Amino acid sequence: MRVFLAYLVHLFTLSGVLLSFLALLASLEKNLPLVFFYLALALFVDGIDGSLARKFDVKKHTPHINGEILDNIIDYLNYVFVPAFIIYWLDFVPEGTQLLSSLIILAVSCYTFANNNIKTSDFYFSGFPALWNVVILYFYILNTNDFVNLFVIIVLSIFTFIPIKYLHPFRVVYLRKTSLFVLLIWMVTTVLILYFDYLNANLIQLAFSIWTLTNLYFLVLTVLRTYQDTRLNRQV
Repeated sequence: MRVFLAYLVHLFTLSGVLLSFLALLASLEKNLPLVFFYLALALFVDGIDGSLARKFDVKKHTPHINGEILDNIIDYLNYVFVPAFIIYWLDFVPEGTQLLSSLIILAVSCYTFANNNIKTSDFYFSGFPALWNVVILYFYILNTNDFVNLFVIIVLSIFTFIPIKYLHPFRVVYLRKTSLFVLLIWMVTTVLILYFDYLNANLIQLAFSIWTLTNLYFLVLTVLRTYQDTRLNRQV
């Protein structure tokens, strides 16, 4: 029974491949709300499959399958490859820079996934963790200028190699319950902004304001934790 459950966990992780393919098809149709729906499902799968793998001890019961490699392959598809294609296909950057922008994203993200020190001892990400799916979501919601988008891509690509500490809300112990609660609010308000913009304008504006505050929460935690770590290193 344990072996069967371990295989089910791997199949659950594998569902991310289908979601990435569906997101790619939706991007070909230039249906970004549908793209974000599939990528959100993939994010959900990635958010809990690790916990399921540990709960059912997949390393012990399916030792011939490396779940971490499987997870990384699927994450690269959903977090990097599909967003890089969208940057190219939907002209999120200035004319003539689409291919270069996509190649930069693909290349620096290879470093992220190959970096053995991407996770700190307290489970923060060290350097920008290749969350390009979230980046294009912000481009879409904020309706940013294509030159701004190009600038952000360049800056985040550089941040890949700088040990800024980015929160992993599911793994970091510090303020975990608060972070998960804020993440839930972020998800709900994101859904309202993306799919319910036909509702009362004041309600959507309120959702956007709350959404902004949730982003500020994660930004403050990133800055604060990076500052604390830098200060500690200087004292040592």
